[in-house]
Parts: sequence; structure tokens; C-alpha cells
Amino acid sequence: MSEHVETVTEAVDAAARAFPDWGSRTPGERADALIALADLVAEHADELAVLDSEDVGKPITHAREEVPGVVDNLRFLAGAARVPTGTAVGTFSAGRRSELRREPLGVVGVVTPWNYPLLEAVWKVAPALAAGNTVVIKPSELTPRSTLRLAELAAKVLPAGALEVVVGGPDVAQTLVRDRRVALVSLTGSSRAGSAVAATAAASLTRVHLELGGNAPVVVLDDADLDTAVATLVPAGFLNAGQDCTAACRLLVADTVYDEFVERYVAAVGDLRPGDPADESTTLGPLVGDDHADRVAGLVERALAAGATALTGGGRDGRHHEPTVLVGVGQHDEIVQQEVFGPVVTVQRAASDDDLLALANGVEQGLAASVWTSSLARAERFSAGLAFGTVWVNDHLTTVSEMPFGGFGASGYGAELSTRSIEDYSRFKHVLTRAP
Repeated sequence: MSEHVETVTEAVDAAARAFPDWGSRTPGERADALIALADLVAEHADELAVLDSEDVGKPITHAREEVPGVVDNLRFLAGAARVPTGTAVGTFSAGRRSELRREPLGVVGVVTPWNYPLLEAVWKVAPALAAGNTVVIKPSELTPRSTLRLAELAAKVLPAGALEVVVGGPDVAQTLVRDRRVALVSLTGSSRAGSAVAATAAASLTRVHLELGGNAPVVVLDDADLDTAVATLVPAGFLNAGQDCTAACRLLVADTVYDEFVERYVAAVGDLRPGDPADESTTLGPLVGDDHADRVAGLVERALAAGATALTGGGRDGRHHEPTVLVGVGQHDEIVQQEVFGPVVTVQRAASDDDLLALANGVEQGLAASVWTSSLARAERFSAGLAFGTVWVNDHLTTVSEMPFGGFGASGYGAELSTRSIEDYSRFKHVLTRAP
């Protein structure tokens, strides 16, 4: 532990020394640096994709598809850094002028997960730097290499200490959270990890920004376009071997279209190509590690023992878990209530819109959901009624840099993406002046 403490302390020391310079730079100067970093990431896109493919096990084609979004996010946050926010000026008391100032917090601690190492790093580092903070990031010990490479590239365009990396497990993360010079800790991970970080941060009242687990419901109504739904939802359920907090993993289907939808869906799942992540024809790679593969297999085995039926899949070969579709599950079953985080999808049926909405909302997580319908009125009803931070209508998985991404309930709080993410990495000060 002493070695970890020393490493974290040195990283926070460097970030704290860099803050007065970086935090006082103009938004335009910070934007120029972020744009330069975006250019470097684009230039090294294939190298970064290979690192994530090798570390996570995701197919190389999918890893390559992620990098343009990372570049776009850096460029968007560069532009957003120059948009004045929190600078409203007005007279709200006679003879006095009020100004609201947005200021950086200082040193921000970031803890990222293993499923999207580069993307998650940029989703946090970009707004933190845009706001004027310096950053100490701890990537997952399972998949650190793309983050380390990102830091090497950033060192070419950022001042020394503006972005520091520490490597290690949960003890290193906790050491970072306990350092009282860290003004905010931002974590993406499981709900359990979020609770642990929040509990540690509470001792010093350190701010916490959490994007936690999901368990996304997909509501397929009786007027849905089934062709589009199946074509979208199979990759949305099995992309990255289902290791995605927004994976389309809980299918809730109206009775009258249930049989037809399930038949089409299972047939499409059969077209997935498991294999070597380095093979460009592979669409389903292995799980990230043996421990996680054991966890996923255990959830499936217990579901089958409790009465569920696998319409396809259900088994594993080492870290490769078969794409699995389970029916005959109940709302309170472990496989429904827990985020599986693997290539496993459950299907439930219901007779009414009310019942479908209740099933969708009947979990602790509230990150993302989708509804499939050709009715504007039903789309409006479900988008209002679904208790999730992102609701897609006739789509799933799409995110854009301009709109916020974050969850409710056990899925945490705080925004990724959009100008709101800059605000989450800022503090706001009211300055009131009375003329002498």
C-alpha cells in the first residue's frame, strides 16, 4: 500500500502544481490544446484501437469504430470550453450588480472502467480539462494501455502535470479519493464501486460524479417496425460481448407480436460471428477475463436451474460465452434484477402498455432504455414514464457529444457529454458589487 500511496501522492502533487497555470489559461488556449490532442488521437487511431481490442477482447472492427466518437468528443468539448456559462450579470438588488462566475475546481480524480478504456477516459478528461481542472486518472488495472498512451500523446500538447495517470486496483482508487487535494472524483463503474467511492469521499465532503451500472429495458410495442427493431437490437445487445452499461439486455415485448419478434431476433443472433478479436470478420469476442466469465456463466446457470429456457446459447468455452437468449424469466429473478454485463439477453412478455412500463421500471438501475413504436402518442407516454436518464425511441445505443448522458437511481448522478459535463467539473461563485 505504501508504494501505491506514494505513486498517487506524486501524481496529485504534479497535478496540483500544474493547476495554477492551466486553470488560469483562457478558454481559447485550453480549446487549442484539446483540438491538438484530438488531432493526435485521430493520427494514432489504429494504434489506440488495437490496444483496446487486445486488452478488452473486443473485435478490432468495433474498437476502430469507437475512435471517431472519441475525437469528436474532444473537439466538441474544445468548442464548448469557449461558450460563456455562469457569467450572467444583472441587478437584482437596488444599487448592486450581481455576477455569476464559473471556476475550475482544481485537481480532479478520475476512475474509469475496463469495457471502453479510451472512450471513458476522454468522456471524463475532456470536460475536466475544458473547465480548467487538472486530472489524475486511474484506468482499470485490466485495460490500462490506451489510457497510458493517451497521456503520452497529451504530454505533447498539455503542460506537465495537467494529465497524470496512476495504475493499480481498488486500493489505488481509494487512495486517490482520500487525498484531500482532490476536489472531485468522477467514476464510471458498478453500483457497488460507486457506493464505495462515495462512502470514502463523504469523510472529506469531496464532490462525487458517478456513472454506474445499467440494466437497459427495451420495450417493443405491438405497432413497432420489427425489421428495424431486430436489426438494431441484436448488435445493441451483443456489442462488446454485452459488456456495455447501456446494452439492450432486457427485451419486453407486447403479447401480440411476441412470437414473431422472438423468432426473428433469435435467428439474427445466430448470424453473430464469435471468434478472435483480431479477425475483422469477428462480431463477438471473449469476455474481459476469467473471473468475469465465471460471473456471467454463474448467472446463466442459476437462471436455467430456476426454470428459464435458453432459446440459443447458454454455454461457454473459457472466456468465450455463447450469445444467449433466455425466456421464461420472472421480474424478480436474479438474471433480470442484476446487470449481467455479458452476451446474455432476457425476454419477457406483457399484455398491456401499463404492464410493459411497470416491467421496464421494475429494477434499481436507471441509466438507459428504449421504446419501439410507430405511435407518437405512445412514444411520448413511454419517454415520459421511463425512469432512465437516456430514452431512445426506435433506436438504441446512439450517443452524441451535444447531449448529456447520465443515470438515475442506482445508476448514479452527474452528466457525461454536452456542456453540462463542463458544469459538473466546475464551481459557481456569486459576486455582488455595490458601487462605493
